Amino acid sequence: MHIRDCTPADVPALVDLTIEVFRPLFTGSLLELRPEVTRHDHGRWEDDYRHEVPALLDPSQDRFVTLAEADGRVLGFVGWNVTGGTSGRLDMVAVRPTARRTGVARTLCTAVIDRLAARGVEVVHIGTGGDEFHAPARALYDSLGFTALPTVDYARALSVADAGR
Repeated sequence: MHIRDCTPADVPALVDLTIEVFRPLFTGSLLELRPEVTRHDHGRWEDDYRHEVPALLDPSQDRFVTLAEADGRVLGFVGWNVTGGTSGRLDMVAVRPTARRTGVARTLCTAVIDRLAARGVEVVHIGTGGDEFHAPARALYDSLGFTALPTVDYARALSVADAGR
């Protein structure tokens, strides 16, 4: 496995990988939770990723992507950035399903954390879901020394009848 910086030429492969990785979330577990909210918020999730993933790479704005590859194939990546000089964020972690549980995510996250530390970052943040799909991510972040902070995000679909209230 080789860890390296992403180039603009890598972005189309990262978009495809992201769609592959998160398809089970948007077509399964998240859709089952609150279908009306999921359809509203994520009804065009593939297109959303086609815009979001390229935006992860913008070195002029301290936004970077580090990727892992083997035999010329991308196994996974971490999008990360520096905010406010001493804070950093891992924006997205995605690992190809066939490469999971092989150390790819751990190696990528560790490499990015080292790069953030070298840039003077003092605190690193990462967010993830509280659902079953994200359980492996939560276990990884716990094992890397991250602390889950209590946050709650509520959603409610409104009906036509709610408009007059």
